[in-house]
Amino acid sequence: MKEAVRTTAGDTVGAEPLEEVVDNPSGYLLLDRGLQFRITEYVNSMYNFDFATAERGFMVMKHSYPDHPLPDFLIGLSQWWKIAPDMENERFDKRFIAYMDSSIHKAEKLIKQDPENKEAAFFLAGAHGFKGRLYSERKAWTKATFSGKNALKYLEMSRGEEELGPELLLGDALFNYFSVWIPENYPLLKPILALFPKGDKQLGLQQLEDVSKNAFYARVEAQYFLFRLYSAEEKKPYEALSITEYLHNKYPNNPYFHRFYARQLYSVGRSLDAMESSMEILKRIEAKQTGYEANSGRYAAFFVGQYYERIGQTKSAKQYYQKAIAFGEESETQESGYYLYSLLNLGKIATKENDKAAAKKYFKDVKKYAKRKHPAHQEARDFVKKNKI
Repeated sequence: MKEAVRTTAGDTVGAEPLEEVVDNPSGYLLLDRGLQFRITEYVNSMYNFDFATAERGFMVMKHSYPDHPLPDFLIGLSQWWKIAPDMENERFDKRFIAYMDSSIHKAEKLIKQDPENKEAAFFLAGAHGFKGRLYSERKAWTKATFSGKNALKYLEMSRGEEELGPELLLGDALFNYFSVWIPENYPLLKPILALFPKGDKQLGLQQLEDVSKNAFYARVEAQYFLFRLYSAEEKKPYEALSITEYLHNKYPNNPYFHRFYARQLYSVGRSLDAMESSMEILKRIEAKQTGYEANSGRYAAFFVGQYYERIGQTKSAKQYYQKAIAFGEESETQESGYYLYSLLNLGKIATKENDKAAAKKYFKDVKKYAKRKHPAHQEARDFVKKNKI
């Protein structure tokens, strides 16, 4: 590589200088194990929602490597994890976009100096990809499409260097899986994907597993993709549970991992464990712990309500279904499944208690907020018809 960034024995990031690492022939900062060792505390702090510690370390790193995209990318990633528990909250959007744009700008300079720089392509793919994820959440479809196209372009450029280490393998993994998954699920994007070689979903999953076990920076992001894919796409709930349990145990203050751990416990039928984990979420919301908010509360309260209904404690079940509804209204997510099924279950309980007026209102609200093709809408219609409500 002509202009590869190399570290020296004098570089320090929140620790005493280490001897120069000699097993990094690429010269890529991303693969410098000495640097990884020095910033482990800060990366772990970010995922454990101690953002003050994480960003303090990343800013020192930015001072040490002012022209490299890695520090800006990590500070941007820190903003992303502030957004992740509640995607409706736009408070951190501008800061997130600014740092990802700065990472893109610095990576573009590196790739201009050396068009074969796989590290620069990795950061360009990652930063554009994260921006695309946020834009899609904000329904800014033109921006999302533009960012997605750039991410795919640079993912293709960063491929084929797995021998350099698992960090860069994440690009191969995501390309292999999503270049097949996107056309299957979003036919309108097929023309864009036609410009790129077709991937291999199973190989992509294997590569994600490799990254999730062996990478440093990319490990948790690979685990995030894996548990989401195993849960929603691959229908492997126990594999998803294993990952979410690991992530929750390692980063116990991360509300996103906590929420999905409770969800996976619920999905595999471990209702008591799901209830206990959910009660802890509700306690943390009440204590105003960082990142614990109404979106997590909606999940947690529903799982607790389900548990109490199953053991016949109807009064407690009603209480927590009402909490789920209140959290849904607070987060303005009335179209979500947990909100709708809380209404539906309250309607069924009211019917059993011969309170037809209350039941009628609950079922009316289900039909008000659910699209007609939503299963909750269909179930409400069928129940009302069968019970003549």
